[in-house]
Amino acid sequence: MTSLDVRSIEQEALDLTRELCRKPSVSAEERALGETADLVETMLTDSGFETRQLAVDSAPPAVYGELPGEGDATLLLYNHYDVQPVDPIELWESPPFEPTLRDGRLYARGTADNKSEIAARLATIRALREARGAPPLTIRWIIEGEEEVASPHFEAIVEQNVELFRADGCLWEGSGLALDGRPEIALGFKGNLAVKLDVQALSADAHSGAAAVLPSAAWRLHAALGSIRGADGSVRVQGFHDAVREPSVRAREAVAEQSPSVEDELREFFGVEDFVDGLTGLALRERLTFSPTCNICGLHTGYGGPGIKTVLPAHASAWMDFRLVPDQRPGEVFELIRRHLDAEGFSDVALTFLASAEPAATAPEDEFASRVIGVAERVIGKPPSIFPLAPASLPIVASLQRHVGVPGLSAPDNPVYGGSAAHAPNEHVRVADYAPAIEFTIAVLEELGR
Repeated sequence: MTSLDVRSIEQEALDLTRELCRKPSVSAEERALGETADLVETMLTDSGFETRQLAVDSAPPAVYGELPGEGDATLLLYNHYDVQPVDPIELWESPPFEPTLRDGRLYARGTADNKSEIAARLATIRALREARGAPPLTIRWIIEGEEEVASPHFEAIVEQNVELFRADGCLWEGSGLALDGRPEIALGFKGNLAVKLDVQALSADAHSGAAAVLPSAAWRLHAALGSIRGADGSVRVQGFHDAVREPSVRAREAVAEQSPSVEDELREFFGVEDFVDGLTGLALRERLTFSPTCNICGLHTGYGGPGIKTVLPAHASAWMDFRLVPDQRPGEVFELIRRHLDAEGFSDVALTFLASAEPAATAPEDEFASRVIGVAERVIGKPPSIFPLAPASLPIVASLQRHVGVPGLSAPDNPVYGGSAAHAPNEHVRVADYAPAIEFTIAVLEELGR
């Protein structure tokens, strides 16, 4: 194994993270995407990659780079340069696009998800290239700008550039370390369906004194939402669970062998004492991994300022997402929800399709996955905690499987942990987590290059 100065790589990775996080690349708001793509491309070019920007209509540019290596093997890396909106801005303790180091943590929007991983990967590749003249294998890298809005154009990018994505395996956007120090490996991700419900009850807001005779958009929306999900948490949409595939024996074994600290992490980072339905232990981990979800992401109606405004809202909106498992399909679930609303008497409730992602995974017994899992255990010194299906979604996985057939996984090369507050105010990474991520990256590139 090549001997490298991990401390100097760590410092460069921190510097690169800061530079990337100064860009307010919020895809939901279409902010700074082109200029961030240019910065990413410059970083890759300066590191020896041959680069190009891949474009499809109405999409921000995706940056592609290729760096020839010593051996015959080829590895595909995936990342994204876009980030989530910063709302609510008043909860940030420092400006979200001014990277701030305090108490051993680097705070900025995009640090954990996932600009610090871009930085750690790039700094490590630069060090390997400087030490050896070339990395141990050819590296192909795609960094897109729409992951946080469900990668709506990634399918077209892959379909139009299939040969650029050919590889022996892919390291998707990565994971980190569990609370007990075990490396986390995600072999797949749930799918997602994001929708918006709208109720227009009046032509304009009314004085609340008229609530005795005028309909309320807020109560109407409340009733529609209550029809979708029962008070006991069950999804009441007929047919919603029909396509759910039974998990394999190996997948269940992997969950049984997971780090039990996932429960401790959820308690510590989110301040909960009791979980839904009193779940704990293996039952909790199985629900987290194998069950679809029905979630309200946001609600807006009437007045939300200080004091009170006695108003009867004319309009009410709700944003929902449904995490889906194999073999649920977002388009089919959308139609089921529409039919449910109509059948329940809510044909007046508008339902808008916002975004989607299909569930997809690599088999636990895959050779590429086994090699990466082995490296993680050797470098970290603890058995990996393997997620056959991570609770989040990664839309690009299904596209890569469908058009390229490349196996992949999320490995612990991202300096992130369960409390990093990705998607929330005060997003951050711990400086101490860069070193193990870098050490793993060095080792996995060496192993896959053999």
